[in-house]
Amino acid sequence: MQDIFSEDYQEKPYWWDINPAPQIPDQQLPARTEVAIVGSGYTGVCAAIQTARGGRETLVLDADRLGWGCSSRNGGQISNTLKPSLSTLTRKYGADLALQILQEGQRSMTFIRDFIAEEQLDCDFRPKGKFRAAHNPAQYEAMAKKYANQTKGLEVEAHMVPRSEQRSEIGTDAYFGGAVLPENAALDPAKLQNELLDRAHEAGATFMSHCGVENISREGKGFRLRTAKGEVFADDVIIATSGYTGEVTPWLRRRVIPIGSYMIATEELPPDTVREMFPNDRIVTDSRNLVYYYRASPDGRRVLFGGRVCLTETDPRASAPLLRKELIALFPQISDVRVSHSWMGFVDFTFDSMPHVGKHDGMYYAMGYCGSGIATATYLGTRVGQQLLGLPEGRTPLDETRFSTRPFYTGNPWFLSQSIRYYRWKDASGR
Repeated sequence: MQDIFSEDYQEKPYWWDINPAPQIPDQQLPARTEVAIVGSGYTGVCAAIQTARGGRETLVLDADRLGWGCSSRNGGQISNTLKPSLSTLTRKYGADLALQILQEGQRSMTFIRDFIAEEQLDCDFRPKGKFRAAHNPAQYEAMAKKYANQTKGLEVEAHMVPRSEQRSEIGTDAYFGGAVLPENAALDPAKLQNELLDRAHEAGATFMSHCGVENISREGKGFRLRTAKGEVFADDVIIATSGYTGEVTPWLRRRVIPIGSYMIATEELPPDTVREMFPNDRIVTDSRNLVYYYRASPDGRRVLFGGRVCLTETDPRASAPLLRKELIALFPQISDVRVSHSWMGFVDFTFDSMPHVGKHDGMYYAMGYCGSGIATATYLGTRVGQQLLGLPEGRTPLDETRFSTRPFYTGNPWFLSQSIRYYRWKDASGR
């Protein structure tokens, strides 16, 4: 049997080779702080930039290395849409608020483009667009109808590419055409994470890694946080734990569904081969319910390929052969390619497929990005930091939505394997 792993194979994100998490000196936990932020991913660090620049003493705590979770593990794809349809949101919240919610999703894309430019973030930002591939003819027709009849106020730039012309966008015949979305983009997620950490540190925020929060209790007008390194009192708390939300915040844990998403990076390929696969250097997703997402690496030498390939959570060495099998089914021209990196991270889904931001039991939170988190996480992290400061620009239409759960759900997605089987059936039957 062919050894599918390269000689230098590693079970860690490809991004970490070039941009590892910064090493911070060990330090003593302060006795108090004005703002404590739990979680040092995009959400937490963007919130810290706001609170520290707003003059509030800010302490960011993480159970592992800084940005260790999905913020430095994702595929680096930036999308500008929220998942629920306008009709679904209208039934729940009325026409006006529904429209505002979906516009907020589009606004997050504009925000991250502007933020990267204004802050001069060096993160390999590539506004090359996305090709959304149709995995059957019915999905192509549905896409064409959707983009030809866009709701006023929610229009996005898009054009259809028929199957006969799709090799101008992607080097495979496995799809049935698709849509080009020029406003989508890509970046290096670990570079972005480290750049955000630099901006927060420059603003005066303090960071403590390997300092997991074990308990949070109300004390007077503030909160006492018990951590792995001692206790700290905070006037205000922001929870920014997303797919890694745990028992410390049970109300939030009941509302977030952690789902593992798995990725591989190939060994280096000839640049001409990669250019044939991605002629316009676009990111790619497809129309499956269990979507595959992939792209060329920023240096144009590898393919980064991700998706959900297992019924239950597994380890990256077990998921790698399954992802590779799907990759070479799409691109037979690299059928002998080996895997150099395999990794996973937990994305945070919600029962209504929407992100949420708000305040519960006196603590602020932002999470629930449903697999499209770079733009939304940076945007809502900024907004929740502004909300804590009492700034009017912190307001968002998502403030008016309900963060719901389901009976008997406590944070363990026992229903995941059944759901994946159902969506696999839908994908196989062309639905």
